[in-house]
Amino acid sequence: PASGKTPLEEIITPSHQILTFAEQLFIMDAQLLQYIGYVASGIIAFSMTMNSIVKFRWINLLGASSFAIYGFLIGAYPVMLLNGFIVLVDIYYLIKIYSKSQLFDTLQIKANNQYLLKFLEYNKKDIQKYFPGFEYKAEKNTISFFVLRNMAVTGIFLAHREDNNILKVGLDYVIPEYRDFKNGKYVYHHLNKYFKKVGFERIITTAGTPVHEKYLKKLGFKETKEGLFEKSI
Repeated sequence: PASGKTPLEEIITPSHQILTFAEQLFIMDAQLLQYIGYVASGIIAFSMTMNSIVKFRWINLLGASSFAIYGFLIGAYPVMLLNGFIVLVDIYYLIKIYSKSQLFDTLQIKANNQYLLKFLEYNKKDIQKYFPGFEYKAEKNTISFFVLRNMAVTGIFLAHREDNNILKVGLDYVIPEYRDFKNGKYVYHHLNKYFKKVGFERIITTAGTPVHEKYLKKLGFKETKEGLFEKSI
């Protein structure tokens, strides 16, 4: 033949090329599946670092779903079933969390309250993380209360009156397990009537970290030219 190949070689070579290409596709698919497994493992591991129960459930749900798909694709059905069960557990608890009625309330405290001082000391490291440079000063603690959720202390609010009608917030701290914006919505939305009643027209605070800035903006605060965050009541 003109190609220099025997008839047998002419028949075998194309099939051999197709087989090689198929093998390459299989290798690519295997690598992709491997990456899916790595990502799913990483997501589940990351979920374990969450202090917030809600964040843990959502991220764990994503990781378990990915791992269940991974198990199905590689034919590892025990892996698929186990992670499918975890998905159902996460969904169950998320429904329970979001459907559970929560009673919010406040507990006003005096500047020298011993529980207040112990609370601030116990959470000092975490408070500095979100409110760098915060220093408790009794004279700036004229408006202060614990935020209660189903009678459990979930956060603390410290502020004082400034220029007669301004509420200057010094600390609005929520413990890690309850960081779902519900405390903030209760304080800055539900308590607006109370703040108005006692003569406040505006709330002013600062954002020491990008995380806290995001929190304030989500609750309706606007940044001023002076770098403060302000919200009308």
